[in-house]
Amino acid sequence: MIELSAEDNSMIKEAEQTLITCDKEIRSLKLVSMMDGKHDNSKAIVTIHAGAGGTEAQDWVSMLYRMYSMYALKYGFSLNILDEQAGEVAGIKSITFTMDGDYAYGYMKAEKGVHRLVRISPFDSGARRHTSFASVEVVPEIEHDDEIEIKPDEIRIDTYRSSGAGGQHVNKTDSAIRITHYPTGIVVTCQNERSQLQNKEMAFKILKSKLLQKREEEEEAKLNEIKGSLKKIEWGSQIRSYVFCPYTLVKDHRTNYEKTDIQAVMDGEIQDFIEDYLLKSKG
Repeated sequence: MIELSAEDNSMIKEAEQTLITCDKEIRSLKLVSMMDGKHDNSKAIVTIHAGAGGTEAQDWVSMLYRMYSMYALKYGFSLNILDEQAGEVAGIKSITFTMDGDYAYGYMKAEKGVHRLVRISPFDSGARRHTSFASVEVVPEIEHDDEIEIKPDEIRIDTYRSSGAGGQHVNKTDSAIRITHYPTGIVVTCQNERSQLQNKEMAFKILKSKLLQKREEEEEAKLNEIKGSLKKIEWGSQIRSYVFCPYTLVKDHRTNYEKTDIQAVMDGEIQDFIEDYLLKSKG
């Protein structure tokens, strides 16, 4: 192709594009071959919480949810909302959803941590620059939960009126479920299933998944190998920054991988960030 390019300059571009495509495919194949974690091929349960920043942070949660929705659409994952708490003015306080597909948890575990946004606020009449934070929590959905025991006296179950999607029926009955686990302080909610029983079953599944991961992380911590723990949702704890102003840049602080096309990232093009982090974390 190089010899032919002397006569046809387009051959060089074709060769370069072929190399880029091959490199991406090799990276993806290498990563899949390394997906040997106990839960890597499980569904991912993802929760996004607004951190410091008020309405700005709640709007940031909605932006991140859209990013993951676009990512799921582009890469063949199915997404299902389990719980959503709307912001007072705009955006979302918190949202929990499942992502299903080949190695859903294996990929999405790379997103666990605090995400930082810098932009000119659309809610600020003075058009000042604001910094907002949101945390992304990712746990695998466990299929066989018999290894996690939840005693009745360790939890409190509350029912309340659902405010999310699901049709008129859910707005007329107290079908939403909140479970508080006293020993750990973990609180899970589910409101988007069709009945109180279904919401309760899903809430217990989420709770058991979180308890299992907490136990595994504690075991890893004893070996000084804990990974991806969430920190306080503010300065100094972010895994990735998304800067809209005064320049455009998305940077992963764990790997230093970055992109300047921030709109593409917000439209779901985050696979390069995920793959770079997972490959480097595997050593």
